[in-house]
Amino acid sequence: MGANCCGHEATFDGLSADYRRRLWLVIAINAAMFFVEMSAGALAGSQALQADALDFAADAATYGISLAVIGASLRARALAAFAKGLSLTVMGLWVFGSTAYQVLVLGLPRAEVMGVVGFLALAANVASVLILMRYKDGDSNVRSVWLCSRNDAIGNVAVMIAAVGVWATATKWPDLIVAAIMAGLFLWSSAQILRQSWREIRTGEIAAAAGHGH
Repeated sequence: MGANCCGHEATFDGLSADYRRRLWLVIAINAAMFFVEMSAGALAGSQALQADALDFAADAATYGISLAVIGASLRARALAAFAKGLSLTVMGLWVFGSTAYQVLVLGLPRAEVMGVVGFLALAANVASVLILMRYKDGDSNVRSVWLCSRNDAIGNVAVMIAAVGVWATATKWPDLIVAAIMAGLFLWSSAQILRQSWREIRTGEIAAAAGHGH
């Protein structure tokens, strides 16, 4: 997520009407795929699909925040990032908990639903990457949006691999393993975001204090 895509030199800062339109379109795609995958995950009994649905929801929220803070102060952007980190922590814990619960419940995920919806999710993320390709370089806020979409497309391949694994082994373990890995990525990303945003919040406070001192 956002933590995978930090540390790039600031160039384009997102202040473009065309970029904003493209970002709105990507937000709509991610929000729609959240509802599709969450429903399909419940239908198929797939934790991996539901984990990926949460990833779409997190991306829609993250891109929305990125859109809102374009041109804002360092402290405002850092506080927004801190909120993103907290939400990722909650989702990661939810996926871990629901995956652990699923281990104790009988029922095999439906591999065919996982495969079809996983392919649809991959198509949605590839579309997002293509929409944002023109703006793949810029400040960390802009760069993170494109890289997160690109990384999510890679993550969707993992869901499809899980579907093949469920079909081939007739067990739910491939699905659960992929879901657990995705939950771990949520928590790792949130830790990275929280650390960086906290440093930026402190930097913003110090800068504000120095400004008041003059």
